[in-house]
Amino acid sequence: MYLFLLAIACQHLISNVSQLISQISNLQTIFKPMFNLSMAMNFLKHWSKAKNRHGIHSPFVYRLLDEVIYDFHAKKVYQEIEQLRNNLRQDECWIINAETVALYHVAKNVSTPAKLAQLLYRLVADLNPRTIIELGTSPGITTAYLAKAAPGARHVSIMENSGALTIAKENLQKLNIYNTELLSGNVDELLPILFEGISELDFILIDGKHSSESILNYFKSCLPKMSNHSMMVFEDIYRNREMRSAWQEIKSNPEVSVTIDLFWIGLVFVRRAQSKEDFKIRF
Repeated sequence: MYLFLLAIACQHLISNVSQLISQISNLQTIFKPMFNLSMAMNFLKHWSKAKNRHGIHSPFVYRLLDEVIYDFHAKKVYQEIEQLRNNLRQDECWIINAETVALYHVAKNVSTPAKLAQLLYRLVADLNPRTIIELGTSPGITTAYLAKAAPGARHVSIMENSGALTIAKENLQKLNIYNTELLSGNVDELLPILFEGISELDFILIDGKHSSESILNYFKSCLPKMSNHSMMVFEDIYRNREMRSAWQEIKSNPEVSVTIDLFWIGLVFVRRAQSKEDFKIRF
């Protein structure tokens, strides 16, 4: 009996180690341009504390994990958008502000990786939002996933680089996506104007400047427009010290009731009837 239990324990340990190695490999792939020892150490800390479905006592978070976050089934829309990504990688170059940039580099290292972009698709499709605000567009792959997930929503995507925005527009047209407003300019200047015509923000994706000041400014600007139904998503929350600091401040905000830390991204909710909880989840 003891040998049997020991064998089961060893098998479980090997499985966890195998998963950890796989996740570290994903870490290197996803964050290759900025991968460093500090990020690796933060990932190990996250992994050691994070949970999966088991041990989650919040019905709201458990359902989100079970039905949305861990839904890894292939979907037809994934193939269509990923084919465009592959085509971008095969192109030679594009022009942004009179500078020639390798499109392979942009498609591979700047676009949100397929695993995360597809998660965003599922989150939006499950939320069924009326409004989507996206800060950071290049080169339109993530924008396409969001647009396909909620074709009836008002979808506004803002990016400061006008050249990259032009490319994003072309890529959306290739996918027959016309339900997205693409805006170019200073985000701090555009947001107040945009918000004048929007009473409530349902889904907000923040993937712009990776500085604490910018991220917190975007967060504070969007927060008053959020409802119990809303979700705010931050990408690259462990990218650097400033992003980690901003994420901690966002979690501690008294208006934020639930956060889900997937390491790659952070989800924020203001479900006012729910007690404050922060979750670290393996993904």
